[in-house]
Amino acid sequence: MYAKKDAVLLKQAFWTAFGQYMQPVLSADGDHINWINYKTGEKDIYFRMHADNKRATIGIELTHKDPSMQALFFEQFTALKTLLHNALAEEWQWMLHTHDENGKTISTIGTTLNDVSVFN
Repeated sequence: MYAKKDAVLLKQAFWTAFGQYMQPVLSADGDHINWINYKTGEKDIYFRMHADNKRATIGIELTHKDPSMQALFFEQFTALKTLLHNALAEEWQWMLHTHDENGKTISTIGTTLNDVSVFN
């Protein structure tokens, strides 16, 4: 078990190391990009990464306030499902109208790796 201050420092070190590891990886346009805080350029569409002492997650999050608009965006992503799965060489989970930790209705396309820790 880590003290709160030590845990914060270890998490910070993890994300710094991840950023350095991903730095040479260019975007599809050949530009340098901040993969941790990837800006999609589209309102209410985010790439999210999270890692803690139990699991790591990565995915696309649709957060439009209007559920019908959120469903429309989700449907548009669904049309690209096979392309995404082929590019990733794995299947991701698709969840329409789920809830985030704050109770907000969101839709997600992502994957979770369980039993991993930023502390290891």
